[in-house]
Amino acid sequence: MSEPDQHSPIYDRVFAVAYVANLTCVTVNAATFRFAELVDFLGGTEKTAGVIVAVGGLVAFAGRFLLGPAFDRFGVGRVWRVMTVSMLLGAAGFWLVRSLGWPLYTARTLFAVGLAGGFTAANLFVQTRAPAGRGTEAIGTLGTSGFIGLIIGTQIGDRFFFDPADGFSYDVIFGLTTLLAAANTAAVFWVTRDVRHRRPEENPPLHRLMLRHQPLGPTAVALVMGGVFCVTQVFLTRFATSLGIADIGMFFAGYAVSAFSFRLLTRKWSQRIGRHRMLVIGLTGYVVGFATLTTATAEWQFVFPAVCIGFGHALLFPSVVSLISEAYPPAYRGSGTNAALGCMEFGTLASAPLFGAAIDSLAAGYAVVFLGLVATSAVVLVTYGSRAWRAHDPESEVAVRAVRRPADTDADDEVFSDLPAVAEPVGR
Repeated sequence: MSEPDQHSPIYDRVFAVAYVANLTCVTVNAATFRFAELVDFLGGTEKTAGVIVAVGGLVAFAGRFLLGPAFDRFGVGRVWRVMTVSMLLGAAGFWLVRSLGWPLYTARTLFAVGLAGGFTAANLFVQTRAPAGRGTEAIGTLGTSGFIGLIIGTQIGDRFFFDPADGFSYDVIFGLTTLLAAANTAAVFWVTRDVRHRRPEENPPLHRLMLRHQPLGPTAVALVMGGVFCVTQVFLTRFATSLGIADIGMFFAGYAVSAFSFRLLTRKWSQRIGRHRMLVIGLTGYVVGFATLTTATAEWQFVFPAVCIGFGHALLFPSVVSLISEAYPPAYRGSGTNAALGCMEFGTLASAPLFGAAIDSLAAGYAVVFLGLVATSAVVLVTYGSRAWRAHDPESEVAVRAVRRPADTDADDEVFSDLPAVAEPVGR
């Protein structure tokens, strides 16, 4: 398929179905937040649940070293279909398995691998269909479906959790997630039905590509994001409990609404101010958010930090993914997108034991963790911003070139002569 030009539409029927696919994927994941309760119902402990989740997560992370080259070799269409079937089988396993043996470990692993691969494929798919200079916009718009899915999925887990000791609750919750996973599979098979792929002549391993092409600045931001995800997904509820706050729904509501709203409001920023400046501004949101979170003592005081952190996420995620993937040659954009998300996962995995140890061993452990994220974000902000604030960004440069008058073309050609060539879409 030929490369889309600057005026090709992004938001067509194919994008709409890809949006639904990503929405159902995130909804399924959020609805399975009750997995620990399922393990308890089956006779396990918190440690058992942690081990099962850790096994699945580690296998999924290790699988990224195969996933990236798979995208490059087989194309986004084939890999996405395999990943969505893997997630469906895992979700069905949660519904059908009623013991703590190897079938549940297998189901969790299939689910984790499918989720990681499916999420990567969705972002790669919309990015490579977008016209030159609008890849970040496409990723950002797709990401709004994730915030909607987060709200729907957690509502499924809450509304149908009738009784922890009643197996019917788990039948309903995981039965619904299996149906949603099936809908996700159907959407993916439809949206990738016409995808064609040209295999590169060489297919080097991911670590070799990363050593050669991985950009340091956006990678540092991705690692910081992983640490932030670790706090919001793992330790935030424990922080609220330590303050005697039973419900922090205000935080997640504020986070989702903020991220969704700012993602829509700033979806053109990559073309107007450039992705490098978006990273600096997004990190500022993290600094303010976690600095104010250290002072929170009541549920309503979680709202402002949530808005700031959601704002940071809205700007950082699409910019980091597109900057890292774009640093790779066109034939290896699958590996680049996979590496971007893998760095975020590594940040989460690496920070979890450090944050846990600080919280357990220090009297002001939560404050230390939050201020540590403030300091880390600030260091990356200053270091990266001082070098990249005025750096050329191909997306904003392409946007400027697109609106020039024809009469200005000859005079301005030299200005843009050193820009990298626009990437050829992968998998289309």
